[in-house]
Amino acid sequence: MYNSATSKRLLYTLFFTQSLFSAAQIAVFTLLAIVATRLSGTESAAGLPASTTTFAQALAAYPMAAIMARFGRRLGLTAGYAVSALGGLVGVLAVISGTFPLLLLSAALLGTGRASAEQSRFAAGELFPAAERARMIGRIIFAGTIGAVAGPALVAPSGKLMELIGLHPDNGPWALAFVLLSLAALITLLLLRPDPMAIGRALADEEEQAREEPSPQQVRPLRDLLMLPTVQLGILAIVVSQTVMVVLMVMTPLHMDHLHHGRDTISMVIAAHTLGMFGLSALTGYLIDRFGRVPMLVVGALILIAAALLAPLSANQYILAGALFLLGLGWNFGYVAGSSVLSDALQGAERARVQGVNDSLVFFVAGFGSLSAGPLFASGGYAAVSMTGIALTVLLIGLIVRLSRPRVVAGAV
Repeated sequence: MYNSATSKRLLYTLFFTQSLFSAAQIAVFTLLAIVATRLSGTESAAGLPASTTTFAQALAAYPMAAIMARFGRRLGLTAGYAVSALGGLVGVLAVISGTFPLLLLSAALLGTGRASAEQSRFAAGELFPAAERARMIGRIIFAGTIGAVAGPALVAPSGKLMELIGLHPDNGPWALAFVLLSLAALITLLLLRPDPMAIGRALADEEEQAREEPSPQQVRPLRDLLMLPTVQLGILAIVVSQTVMVVLMVMTPLHMDHLHHGRDTISMVIAAHTLGMFGLSALTGYLIDRFGRVPMLVVGALILIAAALLAPLSANQYILAGALFLLGLGWNFGYVAGSSVLSDALQGAERARVQGVNDSLVFFVAGFGSLSAGPLFASGGYAAVSMTGIALTVLLIGLIVRLSRPRVVAGAV
């Protein structure tokens, strides 16, 4: 029997642990390129740990989902947070020993844990009836916003704490991640009871009994679905928006380090970026519904171009913060509008299949993007990274125009 109070209690647990996870991940990312350069001895390797995290997330997504399907959300999420906590500990050892391969192992463990933590929003959706589901999933995404803003703010204090105990301040984010993610694993293990999947099954049974089940729709082959212009538009919009955002974001801390900005300033700029990515989600969602998917895809692309043009123009921290905020906002428009295009184009069981393909493409392409960002920065500087982002976004605008054109049906009068 569905109990609203129980679902809300579990939602608060998911909200809190997702905030801890997001804070830990963003704190580590803030110094990741800088530490990677120092440990590897070359700027060409600056984007390699971020790529490792992304590829690990892509490869671990299906196994983590299988674990949850077999053992439930509670144990699956606990395992993911525990693996991430181990990644934080390995990161501390990497910085202490100056060992770059250990840093890559840390990044892989953090990415594996992220594949599990991404399932938190689906766990939240299982806790509530269909009429409330999207709003509750939105709350979990907002939890990520809180952590993403808090994470960079904790980088400098954690570094000072490391100095007090005789360690390099760059240990701070990884030590912080170990503590926060261990706490998230413990809270999930103890408090996420009953399992959200059990509540989801009970809700599904109640909803099935309360309504007449419609006749099943024919599911089109995946190949046919991927040939639909609207599906191609949705996937390409998400992939390009993610890639442009990642390529520019990954190199910003290293660019600011070259300009002799302090860790607190770098943290402020990354916080502004994450605020742009998530903080205005309610507004961007309203605008996309109000003015349409395609116009807002174009708006998002133009914002990405503005961000890429502004970022290399000045060493001023506030201008960089504004550019990175716009970068996050442009990504938000592209990601949300692209996802809406996909949902509009598909029906029933088709959604999960195509969205799975989409997620894999996003993670892998973004991984290759961050992997190429280091060599690009080493050869042409921050301006070269920005120009690459502009070129990709201009290409996206061309694809939006081409793929959103009305198709003339053969034989139509």
